[in-house]
Amino acid sequence: MVYSDFSLAKVKNDFGLTLDESRSLFADTKPVSPSDTLKILLKDYIPLATSISTEKAKSEFLIAPILAEVRRLLNNQVSLFSGNEFNVDSTKGLQGFCDYIISGSQEQLFITAPVIIIFEAKKEDIIGGLGQCVAGMIAAQLFNQKQNNEVEKIYGSVTTGTNWKFLILEETTVYIDTIEYYIKEVDKILGILMQPFQPTLTAV
Repeated sequence: MVYSDFSLAKVKNDFGLTLDESRSLFADTKPVSPSDTLKILLKDYIPLATSISTEKAKSEFLIAPILAEVRRLLNNQVSLFSGNEFNVDSTKGLQGFCDYIISGSQEQLFITAPVIIIFEAKKEDIIGGLGQCVAGMIAAQLFNQKQNNEVEKIYGSVTTGTNWKFLILEETTVYIDTIEYYIKEVDKILGILMQPFQPTLTAV
């Protein structure tokens, strides 16, 4: 079993989770203005990725530039991983590849202190991707506990590139945002992705 084998119901039952889908998690999160470079890229890339309409195109032209922007805005105080194997506990099915991981460490050679887990929605199905995302978040939580990293909240997202759905795992409760954000709101998406690292941001 790997992350992609988990449905939301299965991950809830297997790990004794409570799901909370009742609130807008980031209503008070301040938008962060994208750089002129990202604005230009997205102006070109959004119609291109939409026309090509493959997961690979949306990953390369939409998701990756946004995540790279987050790293730049945080003065490279975090690390970004793409398509890395993240095997934490094979007996629980917490293994396989994560599309993207943002870590609270500057270490770029290997994964340490994962904070945000991001999965691309398969066949544009964001809801269908929530299970594997939560499984990845559980793995990140367990990984951090084993490494004695104090990360209270693990953030997650399932995205088509144009649409973004965010989650937060805190202890055994998974909060699923009622709002789905669109790439035209890239400033809000950047603000949400940067939120877990605000202490880092204020320290640099």
